[in-house]
Amino acid sequence: MSEGHILVTRDAGVLELRFNRPEKKNAITNAMYGALADAIVAAADDASIRAILFTAVGDFFTSGNDILDFAAIATGQAGEGPRHVGRFLEACIRAEKPLVAAVQGHAVGVGVTMLLHCDLVYIAESAKLTTPFIDLGVVPENASSLAMPARMGHARAFAMLGLGEPLVGAQAVAAGLVNAALPAGEVEARARASALALAKKPAEALRLTRKLMRDPGSLLARMHEESALFAERLQSEEARAAFAAFLTRR
Repeated sequence: MSEGHILVTRDAGVLELRFNRPEKKNAITNAMYGALADAIVAAADDASIRAILFTAVGDFFTSGNDILDFAAIATGQAGEGPRHVGRFLEACIRAEKPLVAAVQGHAVGVGVTMLLHCDLVYIAESAKLTTPFIDLGVVPENASSLAMPARMGHARAFAMLGLGEPLVGAQAVAAGLVNAALPAGEVEARARASALALAKKPAEALRLTRKLMRDPGSLLARMHEESALFAERLQSEEARAAFAAFLTRR
């Protein structure tokens, strides 16, 4: 079935969530965050779902949060209604079933930080991972200020978060962020094969093993701390200037 620009399918115990907004580089809107969060939360109580696979259509895995949404908040023009990004971030951290990602193209911002909560990640050799939070006048999110140094070490993590240096393909493997770099056309098949393999494992043993390897409480606490700072920074002069410059370039 389709939830707007998120395609949701099931196969042999694997729930697949596919970004499907290629004309906008799979930039994630509020509605897309809502669809992702709903699917992940529902999967928690669905015994037929044994693993979750993130995939995408087009040249980008995702360019991150739709920058127009950020700009609207920064300028006080955001519409009313619930914001779903926090629900999605929390769902990724709370998920007890394995998360697998097929990063067939470039990933930006939350498209990178969500990978920190995935158990297996496969990337295209040409795909670039970037986290330009500081350049936008904001701070990292999705507990990445905690999870990225834990995964990659402080020096590499700060190069990404502080300098905005990208990682490309095999560099992400060397940094410990992803499992393997492959030709773009092979990424999805490899990730799906891994997700299907996980779906065949004893479910409770897998859940308990994953739980022992993670500390959701610390990650959630850091996510909430980051989110509060992020919201403040969206109203800052630095953020307004960054978004104004972006809109001018457009």
